[in-house]
Amino acid sequence: MRKDITIAAETRASRGKNEARRLRVAARIPAVVYGTGKDSVAVTVSPKEVNKILHSSSGVNTIFNVDIAGVENTPVVVVDWQHDPVKNNLLHVDMLRIDLTKRLNVKVPVHTLGDPKGVKQQGGLHEVISREIEIECLPDEIPEKFDIDVTEMMLGQSLRASQVPLTGSMKLISSPELVISHVINVRGAEEKTEEAAEGAAKAAEPEVVKKGKKEEEGAEDKGEKKKK
Repeated sequence: MRKDITIAAETRASRGKNEARRLRVAARIPAVVYGTGKDSVAVTVSPKEVNKILHSSSGVNTIFNVDIAGVENTPVVVVDWQHDPVKNNLLHVDMLRIDLTKRLNVKVPVHTLGDPKGVKQQGGLHEVISREIEIECLPDEIPEKFDIDVTEMMLGQSLRASQVPLTGSMKLISSPELVISHVINVRGAEEKTEEAAEGAAKAAEPEVVKKGKKEEEGAEDKGEKKKK
């Protein structure tokens, strides 16, 4: 989803851990801009501004502008980033230039809305299986999300990827049969859980028996030795 956001960037000549530390002290982080057949450019950006984009409603699908002082102002998306494993601070980010005339493959969240009749009237369970689908479309037409009303779903019915309404240049890349959510029988779900638990218990039984046998054999051997 394209947004009217511009992040200021500055080119950087040096690299390495010492340079990265110096940048973090100045509230900046190293980054790289590449793609569309042009040379990659090593830059610095504000981690605060990048984090705002990553945590926005459109997240990594956000198309914004990066203004590299004295070099270029170009639309980009964040394609990779690194966080400190302890402090969780943003350490580095890669940004891909976007050609607004070429189609992209993106994953878009799917949100189900409402309570299915199969739950309210038939006592079923609404289970969400997949929370996103992959589509192909022009950059300016990337949706923030898909909202699907599931109130009419009855027991035994499923919502599949092919039922998600696409507009404009959008084309479904995910399998049309991909299940987004379904309404299932609660009793059937409980039975499956019980069967799985019983199967796990049975799988553990032979180990207990074998262990018991070894202990019994060991006791018998000791008894025979004493008799001798």
